[in-house]
Amino acid sequence: MLTLIGFSAFRGVLDPLTPMKISLFANLFNAILDPILIFPLGLGVTGAALATLAAEIISGSIFFYMMAKRKMISWSKLFSLPKWEKLEPLVRGGAALQLRNFALNLTFIAVTRVTQSLDEAGIAAAAHAMSIQVFQLGGIVLLALSTVAQIVVPNRMVETVDPITKKKTGGPLSAKSAVNRLMSWGLVLGILLGALQIGVLPLLHKSSPLPEVREAAKMPSYLASIYQVINGLVFIGEGVMIGTGSFLQLSLSTLVATCATLLALNKFPLKYGLTGVWMSFGVFNTIRLLGVWLHQTKNGPLARRNLEKTQ
Repeated sequence: MLTLIGFSAFRGVLDPLTPMKISLFANLFNAILDPILIFPLGLGVTGAALATLAAEIISGSIFFYMMAKRKMISWSKLFSLPKWEKLEPLVRGGAALQLRNFALNLTFIAVTRVTQSLDEAGIAAAAHAMSIQVFQLGGIVLLALSTVAQIVVPNRMVETVDPITKKKTGGPLSAKSAVNRLMSWGLVLGILLGALQIGVLPLLHKSSPLPEVREAAKMPSYLASIYQVINGLVFIGEGVMIGTGSFLQLSLSTLVATCATLLALNKFPLKYGLTGVWMSFGVFNTIRLLGVWLHQTKNGPLARRNLEKTQ
């Protein structure tokens, strides 16, 4: 019922449909429904979950309608099993990305476990939560650029010819140029967002009334801000790896970073406490940055020596 009401009410607004409009509408719907279900109806966390579920159902339904309208869905083949030749690339790529997701989740679980064990009063956990909020302040913006890279790079890699001017556009060199620009923007934005976060840290730390929590979160928050410089390069670089189909290399890079982080978590927190946890998180991002560097300069399809082979 929520899906039908939401879709009917905003059908005119979403025509012509675009992914950005669909995402915007779904998130607005979630934001409006959240407080209604949580407070007046008294559902609490369950209400928040239901609001998110409703937004996801609406988003999926509209995407399905959009694909059907554009004849991107064949009803005769919708429930038939695809041939293995077509399914194999998806299985291989999906398995590689699942390995990456496993490594990411293992890292965050290990970080949470170590943080929870630092003290029984929960000061470290509260300070860590505050530092995570600082980290996400600029990280969300930089993570969005990863999605941009996933879209821009594969589009640029396809060489096309204008039927009127006969001018060629796209190709590996054009994609490499786009990657260089994206990485430059990632570095610049990482520096700016990190500096902005450091500037507003005094205000963010006032969100906790406990002086011991504010003190414990001080150094991790500074580290979280500094890491935005690395994030700007890592997030875009990993988006490039997805855009070029380098799924296995991305997964192995993340797995190596996870292993290094687990080792760091066994050493740094014992000496530096919560700051040591965030130092370990820095190890995680630095190893991932090394993986991005190897992909773009040594063994990726857009590395210089591989581009020379295609000329």
